[in-house]
Amino acid sequence: MINYNFKSKNVLITGSSRGMGACILEAFAQAGAHVWLHYWNDPEGANFRDAEVLANRLHSAGCTVRVVSGDVRKPEDMQAIMTEIQQKDGGLDILVNNAGVLRDKTLKNLTLDDWQFVLDTNLNGVFHCCKTANTILRDHGRIVNIASIAGLFPFHGQSNYAAAKAGVIALTKVLAKELARRKITVNAVAPGVIQTSMIESIKPEVRAEYEKQIPMGRLGLPQDVANAVLFLASEETEYITGQVLPITGGWF
Repeated sequence: MINYNFKSKNVLITGSSRGMGACILEAFAQAGAHVWLHYWNDPEGANFRDAEVLANRLHSAGCTVRVVSGDVRKPEDMQAIMTEIQQKDGGLDILVNNAGVLRDKTLKNLTLDDWQFVLDTNLNGVFHCCKTANTILRDHGRIVNIASIAGLFPFHGQSNYAAAKAGVIALTKVLAKELARRKITVNAVAPGVIQTSMIESIKPEVRAEYEKQIPMGRLGLPQDVANAVLFLASEETEYITGQVLPITGGWF
């Protein structure tokens, strides 16, 4: 494993209380970054509990972690988080837009709420975070957006998710051009099927079929995505921007 050094870097990872986001956050923390753990305060309180457990574990390991909550669908929530980061840490060096949801249904069964909720979270949420972070993101900073292979090669029953992730890819390319004058790079990763709670609903036989189609012979791990994110956030990638990196084990 590459020994990245993110000491003195302030990093915000949205949706980082569990799953892939938590893995990315932990990787940055272990590399010395001052990490901001963000979660959405769901009615059941599950995200809060996960955030608390993860933060306590990282604190015990000597990592610097701050916890913030907010809804990425609401620009006022994200503005409040950016203001807090500015006041407590003086700015932001790296933004990782990871927060996302799934509501897979065919067009026939897809409701307007299903469509809007996924678009608001997965696409509008990335816009709100980039927009509000723009004023506190330091020159030579990094933005890494978590897109999906579905944004390049859409799946059956994912019209809302695929449209949102395709939008994230387009937004990434535009912002890369706009922020280049400040030497801020903007890239995206496009994971394939990654072993997180989001794929628990996939039937075993479907999962087995996926594994047969993947040249590497296995599903992706959250750490596979975290490794790519850290690479794109590192100082060594200052000339890489506007790119989409598939993390699929050779699939597609």
